[in-house]
Order: sequence, then structure tokens, then C-alpha cells
Amino acid sequence: MRLDEAGELGLLAELERRGLAHGIENDAAQIDGLVVTQDALVEGVHFRFDLLSWRELGFRAAAANLSDLAASGAEPLALVVALGLPAATRVEDVVDLYEGLNEPGVPVRGGDTTRARSVFLSVTAVGRSERVPGRAGARPGDHLVVTGPLGAAGAAFREGRLARPPLRLEEGRRLAQVASAMLDVSDGLATDAAHIARRSECRVAIELERVPLAPGATIDDVGFGEDYELLAATPDPLGFATIGRCEEGSGVGLTLRGEPVELAGWEHFR
Repeated sequence: MRLDEAGELGLLAELERRGLAHGIENDAAQIDGLVVTQDALVEGVHFRFDLLSWRELGFRAAAANLSDLAASGAEPLALVVALGLPAATRVEDVVDLYEGLNEPGVPVRGGDTTRARSVFLSVTAVGRSERVPGRAGARPGDHLVVTGPLGAAGAAFREGRLARPPLRLEEGRRLAQVASAMLDVSDGLATDAAHIARRSECRVAIELERVPLAPGATIDDVGFGEDYELLAATPDPLGFATIGRCEEGSGVGLTLRGEPVELAGWEHFR
């Protein structure tokens, strides 16, 4: 089977089935009291330099990883950066990149650089959390909440730009104290809600008219992904916007004013 047939989730399931990877269902791994996550950005796949600057790329790479720590309720400790660059890259551009990486205030503690045909940037973020909700604890009766408006990334892309990711570390630490399950919205609302539904063995029902939208965004933009808000199943909404609930059953049900709706989402390899 090819990757464009299996998809990312199919690949991960196969690795788990063969015992070649363990505990990979959550946003971050828990190792000896630490929370560790890693994310890669590849030129031409995740970004283009006609849409963002080197500094914006650095911030984006840091924010994407810190979003996974936020979904784990973690306090960030450090970033480790692996960077591939064409030999003709200007040193000043790399400096701008690292200024962006440092912008969230989490120190870069190490990494690696190598020559590459195009730019790729892989960041590992390390943090510490007293309680990681994960994706498997949602129960019928839980509220489904988001920490902020969705659709900003999709709306920005339609306008020929990339939206600046939010940082939701404080919100993640608050929600982690009570949430049954939590992740960040990086692949689209329906796709990410399906992760909770599948791992928790419940049904997630979302009323799209209750989803807060970013300025200029439409419901279709909610399927674009890269919003980096947190999505949590929780018995206590803590004042965050409730957009649905967890029920007995399986899968994700999306409705708009009572009518069934389908939303696209990001799927690697397809």
C-alpha cells in the first residue's frame, strides 16, 4: 500500500500495530516527567517565501510546536532546532529566522544544521506538565470547547497570506486541570475532532453556528486547519466557547442550524 492510499493516520496505525512506535496518538510524548513534541515545516509543502518572511517562518515553527505543548497543559522549557538550507542562503536570513524562533520567549538550546536543496525546519519543543489530558478521555456529557476563533488561517490563505499563529499556553494550562481530552486545531476542526472521537470511543457532535469565526472567515475556512486554537472535551467549559458535546456513539457529526454539513480537512500524503 502506498502512502497516498494509507494516509498519515493509516501509516501511524500500522506502525503502532507492528510495535514500531508507541504512544504516538497524542500531540506530545511524555518521557520521564517531560513533555516532548516535534514538528517540521518544509518549503513548498508548509510554506512559501512569497507568503511570509524568514522571521515569520521562525515564529511559525516555534508556535506550531508550542501549540502542541499547550494542548498538553505544559510549561515550555526549550526548543531544539534542525535546519536544512541551500548553501546560497544569506546569513542575515538565518539570523532573522532565529529571531522569529526566539520571539515567543522560549530559549533555543541546540539542534543541527545541514545543506539541503530547499529549506526545511524541524523544531522539537520540550516542556513539563502536571497533567496531560491526551485524546482518549472524552466522555458522553462533556462540553466541546475552543479557546478562540477559527478560520483565520483559511481566510488569510484566500487573501494570499499566512495568518500569524496564536499562542495558547496559559489557556492550555487552565484547561488541562479539568479537560477529559484536548488537542490543537492544526488539521481542521472536523479532522481534529475525529481524533478525539476515535481515541475516546465516543461521538462528537458540533453545531457549526456556535463556532466563533475569525474576521473575514467562513465556515468552510474552519476546515483549512492551522488555526492552532485548542479544542477540548471537558465537564467544565471554564468560560470558553462551547461548540458541541460528546455523546454515546462514534464519529463526528457536524450540523449548521440543524442540517448536516461536511467539512474538508488537511490529510498528509493525500
